[in-house]
Amino acid sequence: MTRPTRIEGRCAWLREAIAPGETDAPELDTDAKADVCIVGGGLAGLWTAITIKQRAPSTNVTIVEADICGGGASGRNSGMVLSQWAKFSALEAFCGTKDAIRLGNEFGNSASNIEAFCHEHGIDAEFRRDGWIWGATCARQVGSWNGILAAHAKHNIHVFRPLTSTEIAERTGSRSFLAGIFDPTAATLHPGKWVRGLRRVALQRGVRIFENSPMTRLERSAPPVVRTAKGSVTAARVVLTMNAWSLGLPELRGAILVIASDDAVTEPAPDLLDKIGYRARPLMGDSQTFVTGFRTTGNHRFNPGVSGGIIGFGTMQGQRFEGRSIREDDMHACVQRGHPALAGLTFADSWCGPIDRTQSGLPLFGALPTCPDIFYGYGFSGNGLSTTPIAGRILASLALGGQDEWSQCGLVRPAQSWLPPEPLRYVGALMVRAAIKRKDALAYEDREPGFLVRRLAALAPGGITTSRVTKN
Repeated sequence: MTRPTRIEGRCAWLREAIAPGETDAPELDTDAKADVCIVGGGLAGLWTAITIKQRAPSTNVTIVEADICGGGASGRNSGMVLSQWAKFSALEAFCGTKDAIRLGNEFGNSASNIEAFCHEHGIDAEFRRDGWIWGATCARQVGSWNGILAAHAKHNIHVFRPLTSTEIAERTGSRSFLAGIFDPTAATLHPGKWVRGLRRVALQRGVRIFENSPMTRLERSAPPVVRTAKGSVTAARVVLTMNAWSLGLPELRGAILVIASDDAVTEPAPDLLDKIGYRARPLMGDSQTFVTGFRTTGNHRFNPGVSGGIIGFGTMQGQRFEGRSIREDDMHACVQRGHPALAGLTFADSWCGPIDRTQSGLPLFGALPTCPDIFYGYGFSGNGLSTTPIAGRILASLALGGQDEWSQCGLVRPAQSWLPPEPLRYVGALMVRAAIKRKDALAYEDREPGFLVRRLAALAPGGITTSRVTKN
């Protein structure tokens, strides 16, 4: 049974992307069989399904999605397609130098591959090759990127170009950035139109999709079984692409911390953006631990975003992250600090979404230790747009039993726990978040945080621009 696709209550991206009269895929209300069952219909799940059908067209692939495809993090992110070159040190620690360079190039090519996919399949995702400025908005942030530049230089990698404050102002209209580096491979797109376009391609390739069908139980049997309230899928292989909702599985829970990011959009303001020189220009981010960023949309709206929001507790069961963001004041403050010429714009809408952060800042792939026929891919740590195309290749190889550069890369590793159980996990995360906010705020006063704040802030997991080289 199908139903009209709900638009009310969803974020602006999905409201714009869902076509009038569109209907959901049917709910799973029977006992079905599949070669591969994918749990989670976001970008990682859709890319995995499409890649499997490309490699083995006769494979019976079924997606079971709790909401609609893209209804979770995939349809509500900032639309920033960033490479993983800023996390090269972590890549090198897990994968070795040769494979880290290979994967760095693959991640760096994601924007070009997405653009080509859009052209091939007629997806109007408002793709723009804007580039990305990673900069500093106070003196203590200047040079935050020096470590990664030094790691690149050892291997003759020259992705980033240093920019002065004058050059940043010429490119963006903001005079608040003191210095920075520029990555020309980065791009922006419309997340809602992108994920809904992938859904259309998956359906055209013969992928069966069941929406509004949350998994109620995962049977770690041979073969494994995915059960929902009204049906089940028995499959030779199961792939879990649940992102933040991986907290519901004990084997995966301890490897991620879920924390929200928040975004807003203004009404279209093409004249003002033209006047200050920020219409269809590079996306921007500062060097706070809880990074703030700016971009513009295809219809000339200004889109600021901040990380470091609501921390997930427990399993996230039933959480939809709907309604306006409770952090609009924080976003107004970040605009005033980073792009004051746009501080007078009001927000037409705002929203938030969950980020599944790993300790290293890199995603995790592998098989559940409790069942070798159940695979996982999660922990995209805020870089999902560029990493999920690669995730699809890795998970497709694992699901098809391939022995290749994807199934054997260093990102395929155990989901080792580094966080305590609830409620210690939640309380500890709140303490670390408070310390990070304190440290970020003191940087603007050119003050050094105290010992306890430094120690707590150092426990932060990897994010959009930060990574940890620990193998735990």
